[in-house]
Amino acid sequence: MSHDASQLFGDQHVRRYRETDGEHGHDWNGTSILLLTTTGRRSGQERTHALIYGRDGEHHLVVASKGGSDTAPAWYLNLKAKPEVEVQVMGDRFRARARDATPEEKPRMWAEMVGHWPAYDEYQQRTTREIPVVVLERL
Repeated sequence: MSHDASQLFGDQHVRRYRETDGEHGHDWNGTSILLLTTTGRRSGQERTHALIYGRDGEHHLVVASKGGSDTAPAWYLNLKAKPEVEVQVMGDRFRARARDATPEEKPRMWAEMVGHWPAYDEYQQRTTREIPVVVLERL
């Protein structure tokens, strides 16, 4: 199975990204990584994940793929419950509101994300779950 950044980046990599304002960790396997911090829907604790991202105008995009699993990643379930998140792209840290791409937006945004990580198409083929593109709108 192919892996995406959220499966490979552990706490040490997240810490190094933060410490270096993304100098270490932003560029990964020919794509770019941001840090997404969500609030646990049960625990209330903040959790940070390294995710591949793209752009749509002023918004950042991430994909809740979990490598094509039939279940959504925990970070996605957390932001669905509490959509206010923190994002870090290189040294830029900001609050954002997360939402799913609308049916009208998704084809364009999906194509953008597949351009960054072609395996997303493979992941979608592995599952009957509709893999969402998440739009991060700066607050």
